[in-house]
Amino acid sequence: MRFSSPCGRLSTFSIVAYDPQKEEWGVAVQSKFLAAAALVSWAKAKAGAVATQAWANASYGPQGLKLLAQGLSTEEVVKRLIEADEGREHRQVGVVDSQGGAFAFTGSECLPWAGHIVGEGYTCQGNILVGEETLGAMAKAFEETEGELADQLVASLLAGQEAGGDRRGQQSAGLLVVREKGGYGGFSDRVVDLRIDDHPTPILELKRLLELHKLYFGKIDPQKLAKIEGPVARELQELVRRTGHYDGPFNGQYDETTKSALRKLIGIENLEERWREDEYIDGVVLEFLREKFGG
Repeated sequence: MRFSSPCGRLSTFSIVAYDPQKEEWGVAVQSKFLAAAALVSWAKAKAGAVATQAWANASYGPQGLKLLAQGLSTEEVVKRLIEADEGREHRQVGVVDSQGGAFAFTGSECLPWAGHIVGEGYTCQGNILVGEETLGAMAKAFEETEGELADQLVASLLAGQEAGGDRRGQQSAGLLVVREKGGYGGFSDRVVDLRIDDHPTPILELKRLLELHKLYFGKIDPQKLAKIEGPVARELQELVRRTGHYDGPFNGQYDETTKSALRKLIGIENLEERWREDEYIDGVVLEFLREKFGG
């Protein structure tokens, strides 16, 4: 579904989306506005996600999530958000619910070009854009990109920028993805929360940070595990000795002294989310240690 209006102030394009396979909700945004994601992006696991922009009413975020958590439809949520807001014709908002239902609103007083596209499980919205083609490119990229929801959202932003983007230029970008207990150590729901507040090419910088995020917090691939024995064990003993954490023999045995030293080094390098208590090491971690500390 498409809607366009002759639409502010927070000149922005964003996408709000849901991944039914992993039960993740996310928002990605780019704007010619300092630290836009701090205002635009809102999401809560098991409830949904909200993007509030143009002459943004930041209360739409927490209020929208509260209404979504109560089980209201996205259309009803948007209706309740805007009905008591005298400035609603200057607002723009996109919402997805707990099951991927999507709805968006673009006020008639938003600055041109402004509008939104609602698809299955997502909605793209933008204002002060070069043209409608920005949102079309975003929707197409989201639907065609494979991988994690975070990858789809960043691909959507990149496509939108390549198609014209914000006609005032670039400044900030953000990526927020939530899943129940999906955050660090399983203690929070924030799977990804990255913000580029002021940068000449914020989406490219966001993509770079996402790759770093995958390094430190990505899911371990069972196909890339290496058993710590023989040559691999000796190599790791050499690496932990070089970093000052081990003074034992190079015997190729994954004994408790070697394991303790390796655990300490991996923690210092912030790779503890990839640590394993068994006799295997994540291949990503092994390559990282080789590149950083190898001969």
